[in-house]
Parts: sequence; C-alpha cells; structure tokens
Amino acid sequence: MRTAYREHLEAFNRDLLQMCDTVREVMQLASTALLEQSLEDAEHALNASDPLKELKLRCEERSMSLLALENPVAGDLRQVLSSIYIVENFSRMGAMAKHIAKLARLRHPFPVLPNTEHAPIAEMAARVDEMVNITHDLLLDPDADVAVELNAIDEGVDDLHDYLNAITTSDSWEHSAREAVDVALVSRYYERYADRCVNVAGRVVFLVTGLNPKEYMKQRDEDAFDRHSKLAAIERRFRAKK
Repeated sequence: MRTAYREHLEAFNRDLLQMCDTVREVMQLASTALLEQSLEDAEHALNASDPLKELKLRCEERSMSLLALENPVAGDLRQVLSSIYIVENFSRMGAMAKHIAKLARLRHPFPVLPNTEHAPIAEMAARVDEMVNITHDLLLDPDADVAVELNAIDEGVDDLHDYLNAITTSDSWEHSAREAVDVALVSRYYERYADRCVNVAGRVVFLVTGLNPKEYMKQRDEDAFDRHSKLAAIERRFRAKK
C-alpha cells in the first residue's frame, strides 16, 4: 500500500515539474514576443500553455485521491497540501505569461513598449526567469534557505514595477495613454508572476520545516545568534586563561 502511495506521490511531483517547465517556457516565449515584436513567438507561447489545464486537473485529481484514500502521515500530508497550493500558483503564472503573449499579438506589428521602457521590462523578464529556474531546482531539491532567498530577487522586480508606475503616471510621460496602460499592465504581469514564485518557495519552506517563511527566518536568525554567543563565550573563556 505504501509503495503504491509513494508511486502516486512521485507521479504528482513529476507533474509539478512539468507545470513549472511549461510556465517557464510560456513566459520565455511571451517575453521574446513582447521585446522583439514577434507574432510567431506570441502564438508559440499561447500554444505552449495548452497542457497547463490538463496538468492542473490531473494534479487536483491526484491530490484528492492521496488525501481521501491513502491517509498520509504528517510529512507526506505536508507534501500533498503544499503541492495543491503550488499547482494553483503555477496555473496563475501561466495566466500572467499568456496575458503578455496576447498583448504582444494584439499590438503586432507595432511594439507594445516605447523604446524608453524596453530595458526595465527586459530586466524584469530576466529576473522572473531566474526565479522560476530556482523554483524548478527547489522542486527537485527542497531547501528552505534557498527558498527564502527568492525574496531578494522579488524585491528587485517590485522596485522595477514601482519605477515603471512612477514613470507612466508622471507629468513628464512623453508617450500615449495607451502606451502608459500597456507598460503598466506588462509590469504588473511580471510582478504578479514573481510573487507567485515566492508563494511556491514559501510552500517549499513549509514542506521542509513546517514553518512559514517569516517564522523560519526568525528561528534561523535566533539560532545563528545563539551559536555566535556560544562561540564568543568559548573564546572569552580561553582568552581569560592566557
């Protein structure tokens, strides 16, 4: 019975990895479509997103089966519950990427972005790609310390989002209202995509430690402080003997 359960859980994990790889591919294609005015890449992005609905449904069915029929123990239960939330986050990430691809297709053959805002958006695209790559690695090798580090990359995405909002709403904006709206939308899609990566990382932290990220970071800092204090006490004791 436990062998069958583990096989179902491993199949669930493979589906999660496939979802992660798919949303990364869709966003990469959507970003290329956006930044290079490529209608072909926009269509490829939308086609590449097709498996996500089936993967989501399959994962939901697996999770219900595992919870209802297999009676998982504490560690396995954390894994199933975490995976349920991860599936939903990947689904939303796919939706954000599709929005970008659809906007690129809608504006083709004209660019979505003014030349002045091309570089900040390109940086956002690179940052979210780095985040989803790390997310993929976390699914293969869950590590709470690596997971919480995604917050630092996410803060960079948030800063770019705030910068673009400030630019598009300032009196010095030189482009059309339509372009301002498009830049704001694209920036928001990348920002939300990054937030979903952070959510997945948070579930990894819970899976590994049983704590939410804030609790884990507080405990980690307290443990590090205690260790530093112990080492300092040992150093003082030996110095006193000299």
